[in-house]
Amino acid sequence: MQRDYQQFPDDDNGDVLWQMAIDGDDFNDAREIDFTLTFNTQQQAEQCALHLLHAEQKISLYQEDEEGDLLWEIVVYLEMQPDYADIIEIEAWLTAVAAQFAGEYDGWGCMAWVDIES
Repeated sequence: MQRDYQQFPDDDNGDVLWQMAIDGDDFNDAREIDFTLTFNTQQQAEQCALHLLHAEQKISLYQEDEEGDLLWEIVVYLEMQPDYADIIEIEAWLTAVAAQFAGEYDGWGCMAWVDIES
């Protein structure tokens, strides 16, 4: 299989999606994709969480110990097909939302959907 750089551009998101394609993922199947935001304080995270809840987003909020640093994380769960353009658009939106509350966008992830019978 040869990489289509229109569908899988040469960047981190394109690389992840390309690896998913190589592994046999069916991008036609929607699944929950997790987008993570990080904050230094509970207050920042809670304010952002309320903002996202008002925007009718499904989220979780918890404190994470990353390499000795206690960070507050919000995970936003979106049901969607893994699509490069959609992921880029959501990342831009969540980067702006996190910045409003002195936080940072930290990436996305999802379960792979591979048809093992093919």
